[in-house]
Order: sequence, then C-alpha cells, then structure tokens
Amino acid sequence: MELLNKRISKPVERQVKVVQFGEGNFLRAFVDYMIDVANEKGLFDGSIVILKPIEFGSLEQFHKQECQYTLTLRGKQEGKEVVMNRIISSVRDAVSVYEEYDKFMELAKIESLRFVVSNTTEAGIVYDSKDSFDDKPPRTYPAKLTKFLFERYQSFSGALDKGLIILPVELIDDNGTALKECVFKYAKLWNLEMGFITWLKKACSFCNTLVDRIVTGYPKEEAEKLCQQFGYRDDLLVTAEPFGLWVIESEKDSSQELPLDKAGLPVIFTDNQKPYKERKVRILNGAHTSFVLASYLAGNEFVLESMQDKTIRKFMEATIFEEVIPTLTLPREELEQFAASVIERFENPFIKHALLSISLNSVSKWKARCLPSLIKFYEMYRSLPKHLVFSIAALMSFYSGAELKEDYLIGDRNGEAYCIKDDREVLEFFARAGRMETGRFVKAYLSNETFHGQDLTVIPDLCERVTEYLGWIKENGMRRALEMLE
Repeated sequence: MELLNKRISKPVERQVKVVQFGEGNFLRAFVDYMIDVANEKGLFDGSIVILKPIEFGSLEQFHKQECQYTLTLRGKQEGKEVVMNRIISSVRDAVSVYEEYDKFMELAKIESLRFVVSNTTEAGIVYDSKDSFDDKPPRTYPAKLTKFLFERYQSFSGALDKGLIILPVELIDDNGTALKECVFKYAKLWNLEMGFITWLKKACSFCNTLVDRIVTGYPKEEAEKLCQQFGYRDDLLVTAEPFGLWVIESEKDSSQELPLDKAGLPVIFTDNQKPYKERKVRILNGAHTSFVLASYLAGNEFVLESMQDKTIRKFMEATIFEEVIPTLTLPREELEQFAASVIERFENPFIKHALLSISLNSVSKWKARCLPSLIKFYEMYRSLPKHLVFSIAALMSFYSGAELKEDYLIGDRNGEAYCIKDDREVLEFFARAGRMETGRFVKAYLSNETFHGQDLTVIPDLCERVTEYLGWIKENGMRRALEMLE
C-alpha cells in the first residue's frame, strides 16, 4: 500500500497561522484536528508548523508522509457506538528546533502567524537561570519561546498588531500564567530591552487553558487492519475518544480569530476557567477515584467492566448526581450533561482502562478530587455524603497491605496479590497502621494532615461512619458492603 501523502489527502495550501511546540499524539488528535475542522468549514484558513522542541526523536516519518496523518475517533456518543476517520491536513511542515534552529527562528518572521500552541509535558514550563540567550536553542521551552518572541518583536519593530496569542495545554494549573512568568524572567535575565517587555504586555496574550480528551495513540495491534480499510499505509495514525473539551481563559477575547466554537467544536472562551476545571476534577476525576478501588476489590479489572457491573455503576452514579453535582456552581443542567458524557466515556468499548493503573497515588488523588466535594456537601447540608464517605473506607481497605517492598505494598484480593503504588510515606503508614484495630486505624488515617491537608476527624460523625463502613467491608467483603450501603 502507498504511504499517506499529499497526493492522497489533497490539502488546501494555507498561510501559516500556528506554530506548535510538540509533535505528540495529544496535540495531533486535539488541536490539529480542531483547526482542520475549522479550515474545512471556512472559519480559520490557516496551517500549522510543528516544532520538535527536544533533542531526541525524529521527524523523519512526518516528512515521509508530508505531515499528513489519519485520526480515528471512536467511542460512545448519545448511547451509540461511533467510529470517525479523518485525514488531518492542517499541518504544513515539521521543524526540529535543534537540527534546524535557523529555520525555527525564521518562522517568527511570518507575517500571518498569530498563535503558539504547546504541550511540553507538565515538566516543560520551567525556568532555569543557566539558559543563555546565546544558546541555539536554550534548553527549556519558555527560554526557546522568549527568543522566538524577541525575534518577532525585532522583525516587526515592536508593531502591536504582530503580537501572538499563546495557548499552552500542559497539564498544570494556570499554565498560561506560569509560562508568562517564565518568559518575563528570561527577558530580565537576558537584559532584553524595555520595549520588548512593553510589547509582551500589550501585544501578546498568554492564555490559561483546560483540555480534556483521552488519546490512545498509535493502535499497534489494529494498525494493519485499519490501513486496509483506509486503502493506504499510515505510520502516524492516531486514535482517541470522541469527547473533547478545550477551555480558553484570557483577558483579551480571541474567539474571533480562533472561531473553533463556531465550527461546532467543544471549545469554550471565558475569562474564568476555574468552574470548568472544578467540574472536570470533581465529576470526571472524582468519579474515577471514588469507585475504582471499590470496583477492583469487588472483582473487576477495567473501567468498562465496572460500568457493566450494576452495583458499581449505581454507586458511581449516586456519587456524581447526588453528592458531587449539588456542590458545584455551574448550572445543574450543564453539569448533568457533562456527567452523562463522562459516563459514556467510561463505557468506551475501545479503551481498556485498567483499575490498577488508575489506583496509582490514590491518597493524594482522593484529597484533590473527592475531599472538596465531601467538605462542601457537609457545609451545605450538615450531613455526610455516604458514597464519598464509603470511598474513604474502600481506599483504606485497598491500601491494607501486609508486606512492604521497596516501592510498593502488597495487597490481597481474595487470595490474589496486587501491587499498591504510592509515595513511600503513604505505603509505610498503611503497612504500620493497617494492623491496628479498625477504629484506631480510621482515626490515624483521617487525622493525618500530611495526607489531607487538615485533620478530618473534626468533621462530625466522619470517624464513626468510616469505621462502620470499613467494618462492613472486612466482615462481608466489598461487594456485599456496597449492597448494604443502598
């Protein structure tokens, strides 16, 4: 079969409007896809140049395929199984920042350029005072961006209409703010002229963003079969779920220049992304964390299997609709629609999401994802949300391992050993405290401020309720305990 190329995809040549730091699966299945759709609908009319911002790896396959690739979205939508295949032709070129430094810097001089997108991992947005302006390129992503922006500033003599809109999608809080702070630090470190600082402030916009899509990447086991269906070979093929969400927060409205929402895409422009982040963390991530440990101990292995288990599904739905949603600030109808989409994502038959992989670092996850809902619920109703409280007992039961190894604790599920992975301090606590009498164990865990950021024993009746639920689990097993909860 012929390798996918522009002869097959027949792309429209468009002016470069976007440079993208990162060539990974997520950006290609998310940002590049959205721009491709907006181009098709006549709303954007721009192309992307991908930048490889790190030294290792190769862009050889991008060049072989002339930056064309196929995206397969598959999962459930509105109760139906869907599969959507699309050749993405929005990427015009791919450039190595290290091997083609001069070409990289020349991109800053493109008059039509308006956007910078990045996904350099959570560790990518950092400041390092050892980075030098003379480096070609500097080591960190913010330093590379600073040099790129300075080149543009000089090329257009500080013209305010030549600033850029910067859209980092790295998974850190306030990613745009963090990136902006690093850029300003480099400008100061390198003694760049005040005119550049003023230009950054007035002409450039650093947006905080929130992104959500599960991208499953290259489908190694199915690639040959899929390519037979396509009629061409594609070594850049990427798969993902249909669900997507991109929340873009900025002081300056960029929706007119980036009208992705008008193309019917799941993009929200706002001056405050926090309610959307809270919604995602507490409904999607909170649901995961609240049910996966109980589901595993009840005999399940995967998320999809859990959704097909009536007992687990009932527990999960009650947690979301009865205990989490009432504590959130967005309109109830909007929250319930989001929750329905979350459940469909959990039901995706194309994703085998192992419960044990989700269980990693559950103690800190429970604090971030579930504790705020529990506290808010108690503040609002002066009663305890029983499913969220039960999730504490399920966590303590899951973590009750007897044998501590170097970096994991060994748990027991009806005679079957499993690995409990978390920080060493957490594992040592459970190895020690798990031998205590149930009431003492619960009090020791809930009072541990290192784990929860506060002493949870001060919440009325919480110790007693968790002790009761943990007793149910020990005496009757997880499945029966879940049934008793109802």
